[in-house]
Amino acid sequence: MAVKNIVHYGDPILRKKCDSLKDFSNIDDLLNDMFDSMYEAEGIGLAANQIGLDMNLFIIDVTHTEEAENHHIFINSEIISKYGDEGVYQEGCLSLPGISLDVLRPEKVTLKYQTPDEEWHEDEFDGLLSRAIQHETDHLNGIYIIDRVSEIEKIQYQMELKELEKISKKRHKVQSGKKGFIL
Repeated sequence: MAVKNIVHYGDPILRKKCDSLKDFSNIDDLLNDMFDSMYEAEGIGLAANQIGLDMNLFIIDVTHTEEAENHHIFINSEIISKYGDEGVYQEGCLSLPGISLDVLRPEKVTLKYQTPDEEWHEDEFDGLLSRAIQHETDHLNGIYIIDRVSEIEKIQYQMELKELEKISKKRHKVQSGKKGFIL
């Protein structure tokens, strides 16, 4: 399949709350592209808006093995509850390359979501998978990991964020002159 470009900090789509997915007809090709893109970027999760698509869809593979049984696909998801001890762990982000931050998150979540067969599920998740679900759900709601840390921590990465924003604005300006694809 095709590896898609990862959208970086500063691109407006990453601050938008993503719309629900209604048309599942081409979902298999999209999912293959997303998994290829995530593995190529050496990530464990990827939200649709990180490849420029406005849809409530994300994928996760915390084993990073590219085997289908390790794939997690969440469509039109909503976190119903967060619970358990909160812990601080270092998180990186494909849309914030080179930046890793200590983020406080609850250890467990209950998630309502659809799968590619359009069936609804509600399941509990914990550990790294729970943390990844919370991270990707943040993306779908226009929230970065940088929004989850103190102002002091943000200041440490101010130069990197400005550079990413400048690059994204240039890319977005070029894209707005073209229709239908991401450079």
